[in-house]
Amino acid sequence: MDANEDRIARRLMVLGAVLVMLGLLTGFASGSLANPRMGLVAHLEGLMNGTLMLALGAGWSRVRLPAGQARATFVLLAFGTTANWAATLLAAVWGVGGQTMPITAAGYTGPVWQESFVSALLVVLSLAMVAGFALVIKGLLARASEGRAP
Repeated sequence: MDANEDRIARRLMVLGAVLVMLGLLTGFASGSLANPRMGLVAHLEGLMNGTLMLALGAGWSRVRLPAGQARATFVLLAFGTTANWAATLLAAVWGVGGQTMPITAAGYTGPVWQESFVSALLVVLSLAMVAGFALVIKGLLARASEGRAP
């Protein structure tokens, strides 16, 4: 693993640890938020996204991407995982999201700007996560085909 790969792997793992910590801290407050069910979702998003980033950081040596694509992958996944926790936490704090998340936020609505902000953030972070993991898959497949005769 070269220095750039090692730096990205370490950053993924730090991000993962921070998200796990944010998820744990969110769990303490989840019951007192405007929508406690969304508070639980925010708690779980922090834990799950953090664990995902820790695992990806641990396996990053198997991802083969040019330096620019590797940095873009990190940025996309850092934004996506952090925004996922933040969007669900905002929905819990504001008591919004009934239109976007009908199961966990049923009956909770708020000002249009809050609903729109949470909805837009969820769409943008979803696109970032899909793009980021498309690059991860590309890098894993490139690594798997390395060393094979054409």
